[in-house]
Amino acid sequence: MESQLLRPGYLTAHQTATALDISLGGVRQLVRRGHLRPAPGSTPRQRWFVLADVQTYAAQRDTANAA
Repeated sequence: MESQLLRPGYLTAHQTATALDISLGGVRQLVRRGHLRPAPGSTPRQRWFVLADVQTYAAQRDTANAA
């Protein structure tokens, strides 16, 4: 279920997984490894991510995969 209170410029964990074409478990691993940080105000049960951070990670990942 998507949050009805999500602010513009933020993604839920599910939206982040979809944007990065990975599983929800993959998003948790990225957080655990320090590649992504949950947005301030998110909770362990309802993680939000800053859209710009997700886009930056995706660009870095794509650059690393291209090399």
